[in-house]
Amino acid sequence: MAVGCGQSVELDGEDALGVYRSSDYGERVFCSKCGSTLFWRMADGSHTSVSAQAFDDPSVFDFTTEIFVDEQPANYAFANKTRKMTGPEVFAYFAKKQEPHHG
Repeated sequence: MAVGCGQSVELDGEDALGVYRSSDYGERVFCSKCGSTLFWRMADGSHTSVSAQAFDDPSVFDFTTEIFVDEQPANYAFANKTRKMTGPEVFAYFAKKQEPHHG
């Protein structure tokens, strides 16, 4: 469960972060002291999704979207009504956000 924070993430104690390059485009960031997952980010810094449990009160966030549903295990299902996006839909969404705006 993560909260999409775009580029608006500010960190204290970056020296305690570990980074694992999990794909050509993304990185998983964790606490190098305890191993807790903190966030996932685009390698180019264009988007960060922070673990909901990293916030003091994660209950303030609504669970609205599931991503990569085409890759989820068969026994992985939530009762909430959510927007469900396949991997290709997720990539298309972020590609559209990266397109330059002309005006």
